[in-house]
Amino acid sequence: MTRAIMIFGLLALTAQTATQILEKVDHNQTAEMRIHTVKMIVHGRRGDREIVSKSWVRGDDDAFSEYLSPPREKGTKMLKLGDELWTYYPQTDRIVSISGHMLRQSVMGSDLSYEDYMENPHLTAIYNAVIDSTVTLDERPCWVLRLTAKQDDLAYHSRKLWVDQERYLPLKEERFARSGILLKTTRILEWARTIAGSRNGFCSRMHSTRTARGPSL
Repeated sequence: MTRAIMIFGLLALTAQTATQILEKVDHNQTAEMRIHTVKMIVHGRRGDREIVSKSWVRGDDDAFSEYLSPPREKGTKMLKLGDELWTYYPQTDRIVSISGHMLRQSVMGSDLSYEDYMENPHLTAIYNAVIDSTVTLDERPCWVLRLTAKQDDLAYHSRKLWVDQERYLPLKEERFARSGILLKTTRILEWARTIAGSRNGFCSRMHSTRTARGPSL
């Protein structure tokens, strides 16, 4: 009985510690107002494509993005308000609501999906966390957190997050389906601090196991 209580207490402490770590990760990556310019390089079979966009983000729910280049994509706009997403295509002068199965489609032919774009940036709000192990990645000690979805309608049922123990920033992430199949891997290669004090991935690479596009951001 005593052993069972000790094991239960240890598991509870581990879960609490993992949640605290994830809260610090959320804090370091988010800010009330953000403006950023993103260059995305999509690696394809016929060569690489470079896509540049500028985004204005308010809190967790509202965002507006405009694509600046290449000429073919220039002027395309995306507006996110809460759980709704619209895309404006200047070539056809049409506004399209992105919902349902369309959210699984790729953004500009990359491995980034509309579901990724719509996701709540606060992982503590949508995932439970436990510490899986401690490892060294890129010569930095990391916690490996295993995240499990709190709700059934998330794009990824579980994740593994390699968190820098000093900076509380993720260096690597794996995203899994409910079946356990690995869907996407992201490596953060470099971080930049914003004016508000939070940090955003300055250079990262996402790879989907279902495609070979692998955009670098």
